[in-house]
Amino acid sequence: MTTIKQSQGVPYTRIYSYGASRGDLSVPNDDLVGPIDSSDEWIRQRTGIVTRTRASAGILAVDLATDAAKEAIEKSGVDPADIDLVIVATISNVQQTPSAAAVVADRVGANPAAAYDSNAACAGFAYGVAQADALIRTGGAQYALVIGAEKLSDVVDPTDRSISFLLGDGAGAVVIGPSDFPAIAPTVWGSDGSKAHAVGMNATLIDYRDGDANWPTLRQEGQTVFRWAVWDMAKVARRALDAAGIEASDLAAFIPHQANMRIIDEFAKQLKLPDTVAIARDIETTGNTSAASIPLATHRLLEEHPELSGGLALQIGFGAGLVFGAQVVVLP
Repeated sequence: MTTIKQSQGVPYTRIYSYGASRGDLSVPNDDLVGPIDSSDEWIRQRTGIVTRTRASAGILAVDLATDAAKEAIEKSGVDPADIDLVIVATISNVQQTPSAAAVVADRVGANPAAAYDSNAACAGFAYGVAQADALIRTGGAQYALVIGAEKLSDVVDPTDRSISFLLGDGAGAVVIGPSDFPAIAPTVWGSDGSKAHAVGMNATLIDYRDGDANWPTLRQEGQTVFRWAVWDMAKVARRALDAAGIEASDLAAFIPHQANMRIIDEFAKQLKLPDTVAIARDIETTGNTSAASIPLATHRLLEEHPELSGGLALQIGFGAGLVFGAQVVVLP
């Protein structure tokens, strides 16, 4: 029997840089409370959000992704022509095909990179990092551009009290490539489709086309998602620490999906994080940006605390599906 060849890559990978692009509009709570019969105080107490960034009409998720990618590439020092893999994690690319990734690859000068979109909602960025890490280590790519990008204001109903006031627009990007040392630990990931009803779209595009539903928008069962996120995801976070072979006290930063400030605070309590661990709380002024929230929060944390560079960060995403992904990384 003829033996075929299989590709082999490098032993280790790392994140070289982060890039970010937030919506150009700052939308305070007071601008949203009328249609949902609520108040600024109610939103702050329940979510920790004071304002959120949203993008103007005409700016799409792919545009935000492009801007974030350009910053990440420039900071990385990698020639965009050497990037041979582009992954965009998104649930809000309103043009289902072509992929946002293929468009971004062309815009940043990475043609003819392999490019595809990934739909894992708020866990999308963690999924993208896992895939890029695996593909580089097995020889499927040399350098990867991973982006979480969302324009969630295109898929919200302003009269919905379950999730609409939480959501913002933005994109975060990283460049991943070979490393001389281990810098991306094994990913703990999975899903629980039995709870898929807890957060997701309220109709299909076929329903909309046939006049049986309005434009599909996101909805959630808040208490179901809150309990799942706090209790089940704390267990996933601990498994990610075990997979990396470290303790919570070894962390420099904790960067959870920016879903709700109460969830973030409860997470920290469950994990018994010491005061030395910086905790990302970007949700206060950016809102929940689904797949973009982890890289956006990390970008801001590194800007505000450059001393975190070289430290260990635990990032965990969780959301619609109910999909989750967590890994420990070394910050660039």
